[in-house]
Amino acid sequence: MRRRMLVRGAAAFGAAIALTAGTALPAAAHGSQGSPGSHGARDYVALGDSYTSGPVIPVQVDANCARSSSNYPNLVTARLRRTALTDVSCAGATTAQMWQAQGTNPPQLDAVTKSADLVTLQIGGNDIGFGTIIGTCAYVAATAPTGSPCRAYYNASGTDQLEASIAQTAPKIAAVLAGIHKRAPHADVVVVGYPDLLPDSGVGCRPAVPFADGDFAYLRDTEKKLNAMLARQARAAHATYVDTYAPTIGHDMCTAPGVRWIEPLAPASPAAPAHPNALGEQAMAAAVLDRLLCVRQAG
Repeated sequence: MRRRMLVRGAAAFGAAIALTAGTALPAAAHGSQGSPGSHGARDYVALGDSYTSGPVIPVQVDANCARSSSNYPNLVTARLRRTALTDVSCAGATTAQMWQAQGTNPPQLDAVTKSADLVTLQIGGNDIGFGTIIGTCAYVAATAPTGSPCRAYYNASGTDQLEASIAQTAPKIAAVLAGIHKRAPHADVVVVGYPDLLPDSGVGCRPAVPFADGDFAYLRDTEKKLNAMLARQARAAHATYVDTYAPTIGHDMCTAPGVRWIEPLAPASPAAPAHPNALGEQAMAAAVLDRLLCVRQAG
């Protein structure tokens, strides 16, 4: 009975986060483009979930997908000369949405054609149940605030369910990368990892971020495992991996407003809970641009 109540409460909390992540300002044009006159030059396609789309960050240009004109694909495009952007990232997307429509957003892979020169992909967080994990860990924290009730919850069967979920997501990422290469065989493919959400030290900031003390390190390690899996899949598919975790250490949701690039569960800046704010999108754009420059110089 107690476990069922925890599940229901966590699901409700997670649903609230997911709802917030999908909330946007009135819709404008679907997708976004580069500067005038850039068509026929370098074609950039951005695929991904809410960490790419930038929910709540002004200006929202697609209400269905909570997509911002200030997300990192737009910022990258602004720095790359003669580049046209097709941004089909969408809040709540999983790898399934690469092949399936999501509301008014067509299957994301439909945007990848032979003309694509650059494709970025940031996906996998929702495949492992990002919103539910956040909701569960916040909800169970009250049962043992100085312990690790979330770790205990996800290891109750003797196996870490989150680690297993990451392993189960790996072949899905591989399939998406294969689909990109098939559609755009000459494109530079970039897999973008997730930024640092919680203190890399593992020291928490309860009650500002309402997780039990011992679960901060557990969730940190879980995110690192997810990013490590994405990096492995990128290497296996001969794609480039962009580490956005290391450059964002010290700017997690436990840091002060103005310093943090990830908003806590009660955001103080325009952003979805536990998501990058405008500074976070800028940081991810910088990481992508730096990696592209390194690849270009190496080539």
